[in-house]
Amino acid sequence: MALQGKETDQYPFSETIRVRFRDTDSQGHLYFANYLVYADELTGFYMDQLGFKAATPDQAPCYVFTVNVQCDYHDEVAANGLVRGFVRYNRLGRSSAEVAFLLQSDSDSRVLASGKITQVFVDPATRQSIPIPDFFRTNILARQPELVDPE
Repeated sequence: MALQGKETDQYPFSETIRVRFRDTDSQGHLYFANYLVYADELTGFYMDQLGFKAATPDQAPCYVFTVNVQCDYHDEVAANGLVRGFVRYNRLGRSSAEVAFLLQSDSDSRVLASGKITQVFVDPATRQSIPIPDFFRTNILARQPELVDPE
C-alpha cells in the first residue's frame, strides 16, 4: 500500500529517520515496538514546532500522557533504511487529543505502519487531566484549520 501526493499532504509534519542497527530484531528488520518509538519521536518533533517545547520537563506547561496507542503494521524496513514519518492531529477534545501517524519507506513510499496515539494533558502536581493549553490548541488549529474545535 503506497500513499502518494494528496494523501500524505493531509499530514502537516514529516521527518525522515534512519533505522539504526540497534533498532532491528534478529531477522534484521525494525523491531515492532520501535515503530511506536519513531511515531512518538515524530509526534514530539511536531509538538516542538507547535510551541510545546521546554528546556527541561519541569518547565513544560503540563505533562502529556499517552493513554492509548493503535498501530497497524504493513511492511518491514531493514537497518540503514530511511523511514519517512508523517504526523497530524485528528481530534482535539477538552483535555485529550488524538495524533495520527504514517510511516513509509523513504525510497519507495511503501507504507510500513500507521496508527493513532491518544494524548491526555495532565497537571504535574495533581496528575489529573487539565484542558489542552490555550496556546497549544491555538497553534494546532492555526496549522490544521480543518480541525473542528469542540470548545
